[in-house]
Amino acid sequence: MATTIGAEEEFILLDPISLTPVERATEARTALADPDRDGEVMAEFFPSQLEYASPVCSTAAELGRSLSGFRGELAGWAREHGVIAAGVGVPFDVTAGARVTDLPRYRDIANDFGRITADHQISGLHVHIGTRDRDSAIRALNRVRPWLPTLLALSANSPFWEGADTGFDSWRAIHSRRWTTHGIPPAFRDPEDYARRTAALGGIGGTSDAGTLNWVVRPSEKYPTLEVRAFDAQLDVRVSTALAVLVRGMVDAGHDEPAHDAELLDAAYWHAARYGLDRDLFDPRSGRLRPAADVVHALLAAAGPGLERHGDVECVGSVVDGILEHGNGATRQRRAYRDGGTPALAELLDAATHSDRAAQGLTEIRE
Repeated sequence: MATTIGAEEEFILLDPISLTPVERATEARTALADPDRDGEVMAEFFPSQLEYASPVCSTAAELGRSLSGFRGELAGWAREHGVIAAGVGVPFDVTAGARVTDLPRYRDIANDFGRITADHQISGLHVHIGTRDRDSAIRALNRVRPWLPTLLALSANSPFWEGADTGFDSWRAIHSRRWTTHGIPPAFRDPEDYARRTAALGGIGGTSDAGTLNWVVRPSEKYPTLEVRAFDAQLDVRVSTALAVLVRGMVDAGHDEPAHDAELLDAAYWHAARYGLDRDLFDPRSGRLRPAADVVHALLAAAGPGLERHGDVECVGSVVDGILEHGNGATRQRRAYRDGGTPALAELLDAATHSDRAAQGLTEIRE
């Protein structure tokens, strides 16, 4: 039986001229509500955001079709209503004093986190990999953990904030560091170790429940899955799909990865947020910085047995090669802004989400 995969893609609605968030997500969710849809359209932290959660999938093609189908509907609604539905980690610019979505949970989180809340206008791609039980989820967490800086570098897609270049490829990852817990978690011995250590965090800072553990990988509390949350929201559906099946390949690779101390991986994760693929990356195999392309290829080799098991080698390899050649989302955003300012950046964000572009990309994802 194939290990299942699923993905949650978050989008932010932007004004096409200023590229600031517009609070119209409730309208979009209402218009896109479909009882026959396999996936789910949900509210997010701000009224400018919405999320699409795919159904449980078995193949890259199945996941890609699900994500692409919703993107096409969302992009069509957005164009009809004069906004852009952007797959980016943070918006180009923000509106001061943004309020959270009026739901009890979000109001409670806003109360706990104070002034941090208004800046938490971040969007991600969350990947769920099916696991047999809690023990296998903890083993998978430990296996994925050392490669999370590399995965962030591939997916970094949030270079701008308040209309200026931050110098970081993933400003979203930096925002998240202000949560009570953040980044890459420690390694865990077993489910009991995980339960003991997470229970001890309850009530400290803003940790009100397991959902407020802001680690970028964790066993899901809702589903029998490992949830990987390292990725910025993505411009293109092909990249979202490839990242999801790459994680599945790592989980199914069948071998353990070198363990590293939390402080080393935390520094490596910051390094990846800062430089993306433009500088050396931390290599979990050697424990040192090495050329980014070499580390990415080492990641593909580590995931190779799992990718082969599901027939995903070509799908993932072609997407990763494209990222290495043309840059991650942050590089593409910077290039568009450099060449044509906000109009060119707006065109990139709109075209990337639109169904025609998405459907074209999916032709390379095999059944």
